[in-house]
This record gives sequence, C-alpha cells and structure tokens, in this order.
Amino acid sequence: MKSFETLDSEFKAGIGCRGVGRLLWLKAFDRISVDSTYQDAAGSLHGRQFRFSVAEEIEHLGEHVDADEPGTTVSLEGFKVAFQQSAPKTIESIAREVFEHCIWYFLRPGGAPEVTVADDDGSVSLNALLEDFVFSEMAPTTVDVKGEKFTMVNLRFRSSTRSTAPRLYWCAANRVVFEENITGKVPGLVGRLKDEHGAEFTYVCYLSSGFLDERVRADRTAFDIDESVSGRLAADDVSFDDIREGVLGEVEKILDVPLRAVREEGKERVNEFVSRHAPRYRPVLARLEALGITVDPWIKDLDLELLLHRALQKLEADAIAEGQEVFAETGSVMSEDYQERLARYLDKLSDINQSDLAAYVSRRRVVLDLLLKLIRSDDDGKYSREDAVHSLLIPMRTDSNEIGPDASNLWIIDESLAFHDYLASDKTLKSMSITGDDSIKRPDILATRLADTPVLAAAGEKLPLPSLVVVEIKRPMRNDASEGKNPIEQCLGYVKRVRAGGVRTATGRPIPKSEESPAFCYIVADLTETMVERCEMSNLRPTHDGLGYFGFNEPAKAYIEVMSFDRLVNMAMERNRAFFDKLGLPSA
Repeated sequence: MKSFETLDSEFKAGIGCRGVGRLLWLKAFDRISVDSTYQDAAGSLHGRQFRFSVAEEIEHLGEHVDADEPGTTVSLEGFKVAFQQSAPKTIESIAREVFEHCIWYFLRPGGAPEVTVADDDGSVSLNALLEDFVFSEMAPTTVDVKGEKFTMVNLRFRSSTRSTAPRLYWCAANRVVFEENITGKVPGLVGRLKDEHGAEFTYVCYLSSGFLDERVRADRTAFDIDESVSGRLAADDVSFDDIREGVLGEVEKILDVPLRAVREEGKERVNEFVSRHAPRYRPVLARLEALGITVDPWIKDLDLELLLHRALQKLEADAIAEGQEVFAETGSVMSEDYQERLARYLDKLSDINQSDLAAYVSRRRVVLDLLLKLIRSDDDGKYSREDAVHSLLIPMRTDSNEIGPDASNLWIIDESLAFHDYLASDKTLKSMSITGDDSIKRPDILATRLADTPVLAAAGEKLPLPSLVVVEIKRPMRNDASEGKNPIEQCLGYVKRVRAGGVRTATGRPIPKSEESPAFCYIVADLTETMVERCEMSNLRPTHDGLGYFGFNEPAKAYIEVMSFDRLVNMAMERNRAFFDKLGLPSA
C-alpha cells in the first residue's frame, strides 16, 4: 500500500514495473475501486478497500475481509466518453486487443498466467489465442551490436491476423515498448510470405536485451537511445540504426528462402504491370531494381503506380545531382574517373529521357481509348454530346494565351496544329485577339500559323502571311447537316470573316491583308445521309477508305476535309502505330 501511494515507486522494478501505470488508469476512467484480500505470514486473511481518483487521490474505505481466499478485484469506473466511443465492445475484440498488446507476456520465458476476458454472454481465454495467432515458432537468435547482445524471438504469425505487416517489437523490462513496421526494410519482406509448403505467414520479431532494459524510459513508451551516432562516438555508442541494421541483417538470413521467392514474384508483378499499363517505366526498370525496390506481389495497381513514380522521381533527382557534380569539373583539373562518371551519367540520362518519351506515347494511347469510348453508343443507344469530344481535343472557351501546349490533344486531327501562333476553342470571333470582327459566332476551333513562305500562296511572297485552320465538331451520328446547319458552309464563312476582319498576330501586330493566305477546314462528323449530301454538293471526293471526303475550294482558297470519327481515330492510330508497337501497346 505504501508503494501504491508513492509516485515513483521502485517496489516492483525487478519485474518491469515503473510506478506510473496507475496514473494511466485515470486518463480513461474517473476513478478506480480496489477490493483486495491478502494473506499474512501466519496464514491469516486480511482485507483492504480503497478508491483512487484525480480529485480525491487515495480514499481508504476499510480493512475487512469479503472473501475466503486471497484475490483482488479492480473496478474501473466512469469510462470517459472520448475513449468509450472508440473502444472495442465485444469480448472477442477486447480479448484480441489485450492479447496483441500483451503478447510478449505469453512469449517470454515463464509464460503468462491464465487470463480470461468474460461478460454475461461468455468468455475468451487469452492463452488459447496464442494458437490462433502463432503459425509456427522459429529458433531464437542472438545479435551482437558493438559488444551488446540482443535476443530475437522470431515468430510466424498467421496471415489472417489483424495486421499482416511484418513488425519488430522493441521490448524492455518484460514489456513491449513500441512496435515498428519493417515492411520493405529487407528486400522482399512484405506483408505475406510463404513457407516451404506454400502456407502464408507474417513475420514478427520480439527484441530484448539488458541494454534496452537499462535505457527504457519510466513510462515505457520510448528509449533513451540516439537514432544515429556519427563522429568519434560512432565506434562505441550503440544507436537505433546500429541495432536495426544488425537485426534486419539477421532477418534476411533466417528468412532467406521465402524472401527470395517473394522477390521473384514481385519482379514478375512489376514486369506484368509495366508491360500492360505503364510502359514508361520499361527503360528505367533495371535501374529501379538496383535501388533495392521490392514489390509486394499482391500490391494494387494504383499503389504500384505510385511506388514506381516515386522511384523514378528519386532516380531523376539523383541524375540531376550527379550531373551537377560531373559538370562542375568542366574546365578544371579532372579526376581520373571523370570519363567513366560522365559516361555513366549520360547513360542514366538517356534511360530517363526514353522513359519520358514512353510516358508521352502512353498518354496518347489513353487519349485515343477515351475517344473511342466517346464515339460509341451507350447501353441506351445514345451518343456523347459534341462538347464531350471537343473537351477531349482541347478545353472549351479558352485560347492559347490561357492554356499550355500540353493541355490539348489536337494532334489527333493534325500534328501541325501544335505549331500555331494563336488558337481559340469555342470562343466568339469578337473575343478573339487576332480579329477585328464583331460577330458572336463561335467556331469550334480556330488557329493561325505564321510562315516565311505561306502554303498555297503565290511564289515569291515575302510577307509572313497567316494560314487559317478552322475545325467544326458534330455530335457522333448526328443527321441534321441541312442547309442552315451545313458545317462546310460554316467553316468557309468563318474563314471569310477572319480574313475580312483584319488578321493580327497573337501579340497584336497587324498582318497585311491577303486573300491568298491558305485556309484549312476540318469537319469532324459521321457520314450520315445529310452529311454525305453536303459533301457531294461541295464537290468533295471520297477518301480511299470511304470514311471521309476531301477537296479544294478555289474561290475560298481553302482545303476542306470531312472525316468521320472512325477515320479520325484510324488516322491518329496509324500515325502513332510505330511508337505504340515499340512500347508493346495495342494499336488497333
């Protein structure tokens, strides 16, 4: 009793008690009631009752005997709401929580007493849970770290337990102080491993030593040990990094066979994912493996993509640092291995550049897949609106002053649209900075290009005349290209308005008027009955595949091409086929 009333009592220090556990009771409960029956040296029974709370501290309630044999009942009363809401409620979940927290008691030499969690509906024996948790025991091992001995109790837990992450439990004074997730800290050490019979298990290690006992803090939540030690102290002082390195090295030895199997499965998982979904990582895959990256064979695609992306970023950062070191020697006395380091750096840079190109090509394949989905009918036989297709090609109601060069996918229509002076998407002619027209008509896409010698213009022209590009997009399978809604006439009308309005460059400089400046009109629309009629009336010729029409309108000085959505996708696929094939991507 005197020890209980002493804040920093060392009465039970020999069995790991630090004298502060009773204070933690009052963090979650208002008060504690204790009813204890004990036996003196002569064999007589005595009783003691008291309450313990923050407000009243220790209240003695008498010393009478209420039992026929020694024993103690501790009642935790006034469960605080904040803890009550998140606490487990059933005896099964409570028993599992208590067992996982106190499992070291059951594993340490001497074991644990019989502990039962019970309520009115039944009971659960913690000792019996040991068989449910532990798949099999492994031989304990000892690691020497700078002359200090550390004992490792190695266990294989069943993978059906709550946590499947491999863990290292740091123990002191017969208690678990804290646990550490060691996933990935040994190549191949992931959530689930397999034994020689193919049965799955999770590895856990309980680490103990006199060194840890001496340095554990009073509240048993941490150690007075440096994370790492450098300088003159590094030779003698033991740090967490030193202990961890020794333990993980031993883990790699005792789990050699299952770790090698996981590494091989993880490698196959990465290769399969890269081949099917992320070819951009193919050029740098060997370098990523050299970084010591291992993959859980059961990892989700999203998590694997993030892991590979982080690894690639690290590789790029290392290449930048390496390049700075290499080029810092330029012009000075170079080291003997300079040429070798330069060649190694350039080789790494080449792989990274190939990865960037692969990412660019993969993105194109994804965009074409999205376009294919948009032009197909849904389960109700309905087609996407034209603005959905338009937004995939380029964001609507924007111009080249508002979006970057990577924001559009106009390469699907014409690769040369990337080289424009000004480009507008679904903006009124009045709002365009290149025209002086007051019309509120909205061409879907309008672009100007500057050239030293304009295409289709008379030879010998010296002025930088613009070429105009107009794109009209119609809803898939829309069949209303009547006289008032003829997209060919709409495109030619836009060309005429822009030319007449006084074309300027994107920076506002006037360009001399010229009716000779070429124009290119693209109409993206399925060849419905009315659309075919308009093409024939405009004297356009069918393409060789029958999926479009083309021709030149002499009065308007305009090349016209009408392409169905199928032709649009097919032509884009053909232009990129070589790249898709190189990366192993389907191009059909």
